[in-house]
Amino acid sequence: MYKVLTIAGSDCSGGAGIQADIKTITAHGMYAMSAITALTAQNTTGVYGVMESTPEFLENQLDCIFTDIFPDAVKIGMVSDSALIYTIADSLIKYKAANIVLDTVMVSTSGSPLLRDEAVSALTERLIPIADVITPNIPEAQVLLGRDIKSIEDMKNAAYDLCNRFGCACLVKGGHGMEQVTDILCDKGEIYIFEGTKINTKNSHGTGCTLSSAIACNLAEGKSLEESIRNAKDYLTGALADGLDLGKGSGPVNHCYTIKTY
Repeated sequence: MYKVLTIAGSDCSGGAGIQADIKTITAHGMYAMSAITALTAQNTTGVYGVMESTPEFLENQLDCIFTDIFPDAVKIGMVSDSALIYTIADSLIKYKAANIVLDTVMVSTSGSPLLRDEAVSALTERLIPIADVITPNIPEAQVLLGRDIKSIEDMKNAAYDLCNRFGCACLVKGGHGMEQVTDILCDKGEIYIFEGTKINTKNSHGTGCTLSSAIACNLAEGKSLEESIRNAKDYLTGALADGLDLGKGSGPVNHCYTIKTY
């Protein structure tokens, strides 16, 4: 059985973060492991509290995982503290982790920054360069590049520039302020375009977590990055289209739509 590790925060309402990742990995028939960077008190209406892990305890979690059940792929989600970012980077280098998918969670859906300046620097200097692929949405790519992205051509240029700057593949995710649901990948200087199906739903909580975890699952299985992204997008589209409607706000997708029995 393939093993996938998620390093991220916990969402007590189950729609995003560690919980979304574990559901996604399980739905792909793989063994899920987690190293928790923070506990959050949140639901479909917002985030109401955060308690971060200490760097020492996060390192302890990672040591326990890598010295016993070595993962075939690693997904990294939101990490808001620079010390935690350094801990993750050091551990992944120490254990020679493979198939690292970094979801660069930096900006909220409303456009508010989620990382302090020092954490952004740690992310760009220590963590992004060791990733195999990063998956910024348009607002996050704009932060990384310091410029606006308003068109498909802008997305192509952004993916190319980020790929060259950091030495890893870059998937710039569309859908933020654009009519098209198109993602652009740059891998080793080559551009790939992924057209998507727009699902008319307000329930999209945790979609970034879900997509990056699905990519990691496909990479763990030995698929190419291009095929991994196509498969992951198909999985996410199905999870959105299933029509799960929970909570009073932006509800979760149905991560387990492929295995439901009712």
